[in-house]
Amino acid sequence: MTVIPRIVRRGALVALSGFTLAGCSDFLTVTNPNVINASAIDPVTDAVTLAASAQQNFAVAHGWFAMYQSWMIGEALVAETFPTRNEYGRREVLNTNGSHASDVWQPISVALSSASAVLNLTLPTPTTNISYARAATFKGYSFVYMAESFCVGVSNGGGPLTTTQMLDSAIASFARAITVGSANATADGIQLANIARVGLARAQLQAGRTEEAIAAARAVPAGFVFNIATIDDPAQRTRLGNRLWQFTLDRGSITVAPAYRITGDPRIRFKTPAQHNLAPQDPASGAFFIQDKYPAFNTPIRLASKLEADYIEAEASGTAAQLAFIAARRSANDQPAYTGPQEAADVLTEFLDQKGRDFYLEAKRMGDFRRRPMNMRNLPIPGAPYFKAGFAPIGNQTCWPLPLQETDNNLNFPRS
Repeated sequence: MTVIPRIVRRGALVALSGFTLAGCSDFLTVTNPNVINASAIDPVTDAVTLAASAQQNFAVAHGWFAMYQSWMIGEALVAETFPTRNEYGRREVLNTNGSHASDVWQPISVALSSASAVLNLTLPTPTTNISYARAATFKGYSFVYMAESFCVGVSNGGGPLTTTQMLDSAIASFARAITVGSANATADGIQLANIARVGLARAQLQAGRTEEAIAAARAVPAGFVFNIATIDDPAQRTRLGNRLWQFTLDRGSITVAPAYRITGDPRIRFKTPAQHNLAPQDPASGAFFIQDKYPAFNTPIRLASKLEADYIEAEASGTAAQLAFIAARRSANDQPAYTGPQEAADVLTEFLDQKGRDFYLEAKRMGDFRRRPMNMRNLPIPGAPYFKAGFAPIGNQTCWPLPLQETDNNLNFPRS
C-alpha cells in the first residue's frame, strides 16, 4: 500500500508537507522518502494523489473522533491519567485543551481543507472526474463530523459556522459527489456515490429534514458497506493503523463502559481482564475491559452502509417503522423480543439503543445524542461523580468548543 502524504494548507496555497535538508557536503545530505517538494507537484496531473490524500486525512480524523466521542457519550471510559482526555469522559472539554486541538480539531480541519483544495482545482472532464467525486465525498463527511461534534464550526480559516450551515455544506458536497460519481460510472465512482448517499441521509436527518433523509437512504443499494482500510505499518501506525486498537494495545486508554459489557450480544465484543494480559495506563481506572471489535492495527473501520441507511429511514419514518426495525435487529443478534412500552419516546429510546450496539465505537452515537438527547441511554450523567477519584463531577456539555488556537488566530472570528 502506498503511503499518501498529508496535504497541509497554508493561506490560499496548498503544498505537500516537506523540505529538503542539505548539509555542507554530499555525505551529510539527508533525503526523506516521505517528503515531496511542493514545486514538483502538478495539481492536474497529481489530482488523483491529492484526492486520495484528502480521503486518508479524513480516515485519520475518523479514528480520533471514534475514540474521543466514545468517552464523551459513554461507550468507553478514559483509562489513562491525561487530564485533557479525562475532560471528555467528564463532558467538560475546555477550549484550552491541548489534546482537543491536536487530536480532534486539527485532523478534521486538515481533512476539510485538503478536500476543498482538490475541489478548487480546474480538472478535465469535470462532470465525471473521479477526483472531484472523492474529494466531495470526504469533504461532506468532514462537515458532518464537525457539525455533529462541535458547537460552532470553521472552514479554511473563515468565519464561524452554525450547525445548520455545516450540515448544508455537507449536503451540497454529498450532492456533488453523487452526481459526479454516478456519471463516472466506474466501480470506484459508483462506490463513492453510495458512500455519499449514506452521508447525505445522515446529514439530512441531523438537519431535521425527514423526507429528504428517507429519499437518500432508500437510494443506497442493498448490502452496501464501505470500510475505511487500515494497515499494520509500525512506522505509520498513527496515520494508517486502527486508532482504537492503537489506544487499546499501546496506550491502554480505552476500557469498555459498564453499560456496554453486554454478554450475549455479538455486536459488543470485548475481553474481560481474565482474557488478556494488557493493563490500563491509569491503574486507578480499575479492571481493564478491552474492546475486541478492532483487535489489530489492520482491522478496518466501517464508515457507511445500507444498515445505517435503513436505521436513518426507520427513524425518519416514525414509531411503527422503528418498532419493526427493533424487532429485526434484536432477532438478527440473538436478543429477546422487545416487550417495553409502545409510546413513541420509549420506542425511539430502544431504537437508538439498538443502533448504538450496531455501531459501537464507530463515531455515530454523538450525532444521535445531539439530535435526540432525551432518548439516549448510558450517557455520563451531569453532576454525578466521575468514575475515578481526584476529578470534578461530570459536566453537562453537549458539544465541543473550538480550540483557543483557532479562535485566537482566525482573523475572521469575532473578537470580544
